[in-house]
Amino acid sequence: MKFDIKEEDLIIKPYKTEGPIYVRSQKGKYQQLRRYIGWALMLAFILIPFIPYHGQQAILLDIGSQQFRFFNTTLFPQDFTLLAWVFMAGAFALFFVTTWLGRVWCGYTCPQTVWMMMFIWVEEKVEGNRNKRIKLDQSKMSFEKFRKKTVKHLIWGAISFFTATTFLSYFVPVTELYGNLISLEWSGLVMFWVGLFTVCTYGNAGFLREKMCIYMCPYSRFQAVMFDKDTYVVAYDDKRGESRGRRKRKDDPKQLGLGDCVDCNLCVEVCPAGIDIRNGLQYECINCGACIDACDETMEKFNYEKGLISYTSEHQLAGQKTDKFRLKLVGYGLFTGLVIITMLIWMNLRVPIEASILRDRNALYRVNYEGLTENTYTLKITNKTQNTLTYSLTLLEDSRFTLNAPQQIIIAAGEMSQFPVTVTADAYDLKQKVSEIDFKVQATESPEIQITKQSKFYKP
Repeated sequence: MKFDIKEEDLIIKPYKTEGPIYVRSQKGKYQQLRRYIGWALMLAFILIPFIPYHGQQAILLDIGSQQFRFFNTTLFPQDFTLLAWVFMAGAFALFFVTTWLGRVWCGYTCPQTVWMMMFIWVEEKVEGNRNKRIKLDQSKMSFEKFRKKTVKHLIWGAISFFTATTFLSYFVPVTELYGNLISLEWSGLVMFWVGLFTVCTYGNAGFLREKMCIYMCPYSRFQAVMFDKDTYVVAYDDKRGESRGRRKRKDDPKQLGLGDCVDCNLCVEVCPAGIDIRNGLQYECINCGACIDACDETMEKFNYEKGLISYTSEHQLAGQKTDKFRLKLVGYGLFTGLVIITMLIWMNLRVPIEASILRDRNALYRVNYEGLTENTYTLKITNKTQNTLTYSLTLLEDSRFTLNAPQQIIIAAGEMSQFPVTVTADAYDLKQKVSEIDFKVQATESPEIQITKQSKFYKP
C-alpha cells in the first residue's frame, strides 16, 4: 500500500508562532490575584532599603566592607554557611511548590514576570489595546506612531533606571546613594552598575519577555522532572471542549455536534507565552491562569459551565482522584521544614565573634633575660555585632603559663583588630617539648559572647 505523504506533513509545527506576542488585557480572579501579588512584591522591593533599625539601614549588603546586615544580625564571609542553608531551603521549597502547584512561581512571583507584565501594562496605556498595537506596528512611520513609541520607551527607561537604582540601594546605603544622585556625585562604579542593571531590565522586560522564560531560564527545562500526574497545572478539558467550533449563543452545541469550546482564541491572545493551552501540557506555560479567566468569561457569556480550562491534575482530568499527600510531595515538604529548622538552630547558636591565633613564623621560641621561654602570637578579633565592645583575653586553667596582652581590647562594630600576644613559661615546669594552650576571648558587656582558640607552646 502506498501513502501519499508530503514533506511538510512530517514537520512538527510549534504550538506558538515566532513572531511578536501581543498580549490581550484580561480581568478575572487569577489576574486580580497576580496584580495584588505583583504590587505587593514591588512595594516590598522598593521600601525594604528604607527601613531603619537603630539609626542604620536595616538590610544592607555591604560588599566593600564584606558585611551583610539584617536588622540586629551582621554576617561576614565566614558565615557563608548560612547562605548554603538558605539556598538549600529555597531549592526544596521550590521543589515542593512545583510538585504541588506546577510553575506558579513563574506565573505569580518571578521578577521577570512581574516586570514584564508592568511593561506590557505601560505599552497598553500608551499604544492602546491588542488590536491597536498590532495595527500601529504594521503601519508606516508617522508622527503619531513616533510619538507613542517615544513615550513608551521613555517610560520603560525611567522604570528600568528606578529599578536599577533601587536594586543598588541594597548594596549602597540609601542616604548615600540618593544623596549623591541628587548632587550628581555618583562614582564610576555606581554609574556602571546602575547602567548595567538599567539595560538588563529594559531589555528583559521590554523585548526578551517570554523568550527569557522559554529559552534562557533553566527552571522551565527541569521543572517537568518534578511534575507527576497529581501536580496541579493549567489544563484544557478536551473531552468536554472538543470538537471545538464557533456558534451563536443561542445554538445548542449538541445539535451541532460541538463541544463547549467556542474557538474564540482568547486563551491564546491573553497568554504571555503565546501558547495554545488546548494543545496539551507545554513547558512554556507559566501557570499564570490568564487563559482560565478568559475561558471562564466566555463560558459565562454562553451560559456554559466554567472550568473548561482550570487548575487541575492529569488524574483529575481522567476522572480519578488527586493524591494530595503523595510520598514525593510530603518528602519535599519535610526536607524544606528540616532545612529551615536547622538554619534557625544554626543562627541561634551562632556567636557574633571571630578570632584566630597565629604563631610567630620567624621563631618557635626565645629565652628572655629572666631565663623564661617566650612564644609570640598574633591575635585577630572580629566584632561581628553592631555595637562597640570591650574584650578580655585570658588563658584557660593553666598556671604554668603567663599571658602578656592588653587588659582591655576595644573594637568597633564590624571591625577587626590584631595585636601581638606573648606567653611565657619556665621550661623546667613543662614535661613535653610542645604543650597545648587555650586562649579565651570574652566580651565584657556581654559575657555570653566568647570564643576559645587553641594553639601550641614550644620550649627548647
